[in-house]
Order: sequence, then C-alpha cells, then structure tokens
Amino acid sequence: MGRVTVRRPVLRLKTEGEPIRRPDTLAVEEPLEIRVGGRPLTVTMRTPGDDFDLVAGFLAAEGIIGGPRDLVAMRYCADTAEQNVLDVALAEGVRPPGTLAERAFQTTSACGVCGKQSIEALRARSPYELAADAVRVDPRVLARLPDRLREAQRVFERTGGLHAAGLFDASGELLAVREDVGRHNAVDKVVGWALRADLLPLSGRILMVSGRASFELAQKAVQAGIPVLAAVSAPSSLAAQLAEETDLTLVGFLRGESMNVYAGARRIMV
Repeated sequence: MGRVTVRRPVLRLKTEGEPIRRPDTLAVEEPLEIRVGGRPLTVTMRTPGDDFDLVAGFLAAEGIIGGPRDLVAMRYCADTAEQNVLDVALAEGVRPPGTLAERAFQTTSACGVCGKQSIEALRARSPYELAADAVRVDPRVLARLPDRLREAQRVFERTGGLHAAGLFDASGELLAVREDVGRHNAVDKVVGWALRADLLPLSGRILMVSGRASFELAQKAVQAGIPVLAAVSAPSSLAAQLAEETDLTLVGFLRGESMNVYAGARRIMV
C-alpha cells in the first residue's frame, strides 16, 4: 500500500506576530488506473489504501459486477514502479465494460445533459428494490452518527483533508469506515468492502457521508441496496429527485439534534 500521508514544510502566517516555518501533514492524492482484463477502463484520483475495495465498489456502482463471485482476481500491475495500476479479471460470463470512448459518451449524454435519463437508466439496471426495505431509524440514532464517523477518521485527525463514508446498522453501530480525498471514492471503498464480504444488498443499513450528498453518492447507495443515506451537508436537487424516484431515504444537514429529510420520510420514526 502506498503512503496515506506526507510531510511538507509550510510557512504559517498570522495577522499579528512573526511567521513560523514548520512541517505539516498532508493527505496523499495519487492516480489509480483501473484495467479490466488488461484493458484500461478509467483513472481516478484517490488516497492509496483499500484499493481493492475501491475498485470493487466502483465496478458495483457501474453495474458491472454484483457480487464477489463476479471477480476472479485483482492485482497490481508489475509493469509500473508504483502501485497505481490495478487489473481486474472478471468471472466467465460477466460482461466486460465498454471502451473508454463509449463510457465517456454515455456519461456525457446521461449525467451531463439530462439527469432524468440517468435516473431512468439507474432504475432499469439497479439490482435491488429499495421499496421493499422496511427499516425504521430513530432520529436520535441519526443525530449521533456524525460524531461517531468523525471519531473513526484516523487520517483526518492528522491532515484535516479527507472525506469519509461510514456504514451503520439501524441501531447506530459502526460496521465499516473508509477515508479518501474523494467522497465518491470513500463510498466506493465501503461498498467494495461489503461486496467482497458477500454482504450485498446492504438492507437495513445507513450510509453516512462527511460532506454533501450528490447525485453520484445517492446513485452508489441505490446500487448497493442501502435504504438510508445521511450527510452532514446539503443534497443536490438531482440527488433528492433520485431518492424520491427510487425510495431512498435521504437526510441532509445532519448536525447536532436537527436534520432535514428530503425523501423517504416513512423510514424515520417521527
């Protein structure tokens, strides 16, 4: 595994007093090229660590794999000096993804131009039906999740520069937490951990994220069968629309004792 943090000299300034030179700890950001069967698929910027979980979660979110049996092997490529290229071997019968050009076109035409098309495509391909998940969550349990997530962010405490995603059960017990410079990567790492452990769908679970709730994060929750997505900040309009369309419970501005429920309020014990 590559370095998660690095030390760099900085000049610390205050409006009053002398400037101070000192070392500071930064979160590492490096590219990871994902290959499938030796063919380049995509490149993502990430914090090294839990790369296998990251790739498995990414492939699950894209609808390429649905469980651990769809993966034969994952390995770092020996033709690179750093562990920044990871090749995936899919099981026989699992349809490999299209080319980079095809994927770029699909992303542009679906997500970049028309969100409604993207939602309809997601509903058509999502392997799990969230409407059947009858889990109920106490608001007091939700109110405790941001602090529990923050306490589990070991690298954030040293750098202040990482997002986090935590998976909880309905009682508020933390099941898994992952950190990354990208909030979508942190979610992929959590989902990938669950997929490799053969835990999908994540029925009755809560996904807590440290930033805002974007369409992409809501999409990843739906693809993993997670019924509740909570965020400390705001959701986007498209995330709220997707939540309404797929029966995902979406909670935003989860701070202190207050929160906003944007969709799926039936799962919150009011």
